[in-house]
Amino acid sequence: MIAVGSDAWRAARNILCVRLDNLGDVLMTTPAIRALKAAQPGRRITLLTSRSAAAAAPFLPAIDEVLCFDAPWVKHARPPDVESSDAMRALIRSRGFDAAVIFTVYSQNPLSAALFCYLAEIPLRLAHCRENPYHLLTDWVRETEPAIRVRHEVQRQLDLVATVGARAVDVQMQFEVPLPAEEAIGHMLNAAQVDATVPLVVMHPGASAPSRRYPPERFAKVVQQLNDAFDCHLAVTGGTDERELTRGICASVVASRRPLDFAGRLGLGELGALISRADLLISNNTGPVHIAAAVGTPVVDLYALTNPQHTPWQVPNRVLSRDVACKYCYSSVCPHEHHRCLRGVEPSEVVTAACELLDEATATRAWKMARAPQRLEASA
Repeated sequence: MIAVGSDAWRAARNILCVRLDNLGDVLMTTPAIRALKAAQPGRRITLLTSRSAAAAAPFLPAIDEVLCFDAPWVKHARPPDVESSDAMRALIRSRGFDAAVIFTVYSQNPLSAALFCYLAEIPLRLAHCRENPYHLLTDWVRETEPAIRVRHEVQRQLDLVATVGARAVDVQMQFEVPLPAEEAIGHMLNAAQVDATVPLVVMHPGASAPSRRYPPERFAKVVQQLNDAFDCHLAVTGGTDERELTRGICASVVASRRPLDFAGRLGLGELGALISRADLLISNNTGPVHIAAAVGTPVVDLYALTNPQHTPWQVPNRVLSRDVACKYCYSSVCPHEHHRCLRGVEPSEVVTAACELLDEATATRAWKMARAPQRLEASA
């Protein structure tokens, strides 16, 4: 590691955290961000992130401000224009940041973000880097993944900030559900006559990347078989663009046993509130999995083997996949078009995993209450 010294970092009060990918990535970075903020009194944390991930910021108390930036070195539906990049660099320069921490997965190159922060005249710049960054980083942690070891994404970022003196006391992920969202979900569940004494299972069949989606027809079979195997309420979630997906899954079940379809009806706060009330989440490996980990809800994670770092963090879970020769492809679309790492998982396996976790529901409720008593009291 090349470093300018801990004294400079101890003096840093205005810190820019750069995390330019997705909502789940931001959530997995929250323990490191909280450690940065707590390391010195009076620190202010600004998050520079994508427009999609910025939605998480209101639920992350360690973040004081969020700046939305669809960077040109990150994949987006539409290429960003040069003018917006220049404007953001000028804005960051005007804020007088003392330091920047660039958070990446090991398959990402941090040097574009490092150059951006260098040109914005941020004096301290920290990141993992595979090659010598010379002057682009003042603090360089040599990249050793995946050749030597592979850490969970949360641990990777905690280790990064620890090199500049920010050591975490609390390594739990963060997502603070606001009381109005808790109340809104309570009203919606009451209106649907959901019995609070019966376990609630939330299912999330969507994902931003096609390579991480369990087939919808198999999700439908999970619904059918879980209805037969366990006395529970089922709710299906998704964005407005996933209404057709959730409608098809719900319609495959006889009317009297159809899940509640919440697709397009929930903001991020309400989604967090619903997941926090649930006894179990069944989901593709996507943002809701990390919300569940943050609020303490057990997860059955249908885990496409695109990246090994993003399993549920510190929460009861079952991770389901099939080992394949092409694993860890880091691809948003299956390069071989067979999706065997997910298609090989039978619906019956998902149901078995779900029933195992639901059988632990009593202990799980006590465990969640011990982790977040204030949140649960507020929602009672």
